This record gives sequence, C-alpha cells and structure tokens, in this order.
Amino acid sequence: MNQPILQFGSSRFLQAHVDLFVSQAMACGQALGGIAVVQTTASAASSRRIAALAATSSYPVQIRGLANGLEVDQHLTGQAIRAALQADRDWPQVRDAVCTEVQLIVSNTGDQGYLLDPADGPELLDSIRRVPRSFPAKLLVLLHARWCVLPEAPLSLYPCELVSRNGDTLREVVATLAAQWSMPAAFMLYLREHCVWVNSLVDRIVSAELEPVGAIAEPYALWAIERQARMILPCTHPAIVLTDTLQDFERLKLWLLNLGHTYLAERWLAGLLHPQATVREAMQDTLLRVELESVWNDEVLPVFDIFGQRAAALDYLVELRDRLLNPFLAHRLADIAQHHAQKKQRRITPVLELARQHGLQIAQPRLHAALASSLSA
Repeated sequence: MNQPILQFGSSRFLQAHVDLFVSQAMACGQALGGIAVVQTTASAASSRRIAALAATSSYPVQIRGLANGLEVDQHLTGQAIRAALQADRDWPQVRDAVCTEVQLIVSNTGDQGYLLDPADGPELLDSIRRVPRSFPAKLLVLLHARWCVLPEAPLSLYPCELVSRNGDTLREVVATLAAQWSMPAAFMLYLREHCVWVNSLVDRIVSAELEPVGAIAEPYALWAIERQARMILPCTHPAIVLTDTLQDFERLKLWLLNLGHTYLAERWLAGLLHPQATVREAMQDTLLRVELESVWNDEVLPVFDIFGQRAAALDYLVELRDRLLNPFLAHRLADIAQHHAQKKQRRITPVLELARQHGLQIAQPRLHAALASSLSA
C-alpha cells in the first residue's frame, strides 16, 4: 500500500476537498504523497465507492457555480487515492499501514462519528482480525499498535468533522476511552503529547455525488488549519490556510453561512416559499433577500466589530452571495430545516448573547423572533 496519508471515510466531500487538494498538489510536487482510503461503514454506497476506487486510479470532480458573479463549470480529475480498503474486510492491512509508512491520518466520519460502542473493549488491542465498531475505538487500537513498534515516528491527525476544535475533541474522546481500558501511562503520554491532533475547519458545498465515484462541488473551498508545532501537512494548496486564530474562520462560517441558511429555513417553515424551495430560490425572492441582508448587516455584522472582524466578514459575504446563488446547486430548504431547533441554538444564540454581554445598541428583532419561534420541520 505504501501511502503516507491514511483516510477514514470515502465521502463525496472528501473526494472534492482533501483528496482533490492533495491530487492537485501532487501534480506540482507539493504533497506528502498518496492516500489510502478506509471505509468504516457498511453502507452499500460506501462499498460501491471503495470498489470503484480500488479499480481505478482516478475519479471525476466537477466544479460548478459562481465566482465573482461569473459561472464556473470545470471538470477536474482526482488522482491522489492510491489504495481503497474496507475496515471489516481489510483490518490487518489497515493495522500494517499504521505501523509502517503512515505519517498523517484524516477522518470525516459524519455527525455520529465520535460516538462510542459499548461492545468495544480492551480485548481488541490483542486481536489482529477483530474490528472495533466505533471510529474512536478503531483509532485507539491502531494508535496502540503503532506505539508498540514506532513510538518515536511522527504522526499528525486531521479530523475534518464539523465539530468545534475537532482535533482537541477527538483526542479527548480517544484518551478517555484509553483510560477506561486502563492502558499504560506511557501510552497515554504518547496519545496526548506525541501525536499531533490538529484543529481545523473545512468549508465547501459538495452538492452531489457521481456514480460510481466522484463529486460535484462549488468553486469556493477552504481548509483552515490551526498551526501547531511538529504538525505534518498533507500538502500545500491555495485553499489551505494556516492560522493562529481558527476561531475567526469558525465565526465567519457559523454566523454568516450557517446562520443565513437557518434564517432562510425559518422563513420557509413559516410558509413563505413552496415546499420544495431551494436556497437559490429564496435568495431570488425579493422579500426574503431583503430580510436576510438586513439580518447580516444590522443584526450580525455589529457583533463582528467586537472581534475587529467586520472587514473580514464583509469580504466573506461577497463570496457567500455567489455561493447561495449557485445556479447548479439545488440545496433544498427542507433539508436545511432538519434539526432546526438545535441549529438555531448553535447559530443564533451566541450572536444574541454576545450583543447583550457587550452592550451593543442593536435590536436584532429578526434573530430574536426566529429563536423564540417553535417552527420545525
């Protein structure tokens, strides 16, 4: 297999984000090397992707949308994935890879990816073929196997799940599980101090998958990575930004893109658009567009002043309008409205709380009304 990057997850998002970045960088000699992808679920769609990736060295990525107001329709080829494995079938090979050439681990395991499974126990550490059920347990077993043979070899981990401070979060989940399994103190030190757990933020709308493998994505792409000592980078790429202030990027995405989506979903739930309406249709509706622009300009942007981020927020909004008006993307408001109450708490409540705490003289009527409503999908 002999690939320096091991990736857990075969989603269309990773194909059009991390994997594509590495592919483009490889063409310029600016990548760590190839990627071995590991399927961790039993879904039929994932199995088809893994089979296709195992049979071919390339897959299509279509970049479709708006950039600076102009339509983009570009056809690219991802070529960084050099091996495709299925965890339940190929676990010995996955273990061997971690214990030899791997320098960097990437993951994107979905909303439930960090949940543990009570069936996983410390007996898995000594089994070559028994496969842990949860992703954190898989990772713990693999890291222990590596520690046993390569305790000094550098290793960086890049969880890409949409969790705030995802590197710190995953480290604590894995370390807590290790403590529950009564693992040695030396290994606990290796886990916490030797392995580099990287916090990052991924941002790209990947609108559709291609069969049997491939994806359609918007032109906009960002991978904001928090700088750390001893961190190994997968590649150099224009969409990768190293930063000491990751929270600045998180605020922009959460309070402008995500909050904007949630506000449009709130108005859709109130009956302002037809049941199958998309984000683009909402942006083209005069009333809703005026409302959303007012939310951004009058109720959210003043909060960015607290952090000295107004200029960055205004720049982000310029690109964001293109993203929401993407003529190739049918992003249904019904989908965005799923788990609506929880999303409002995550995306709206901090904006209102910060305005209150800092004594901002802004009314924020639309955000207060949205938070107070009981509308749901």
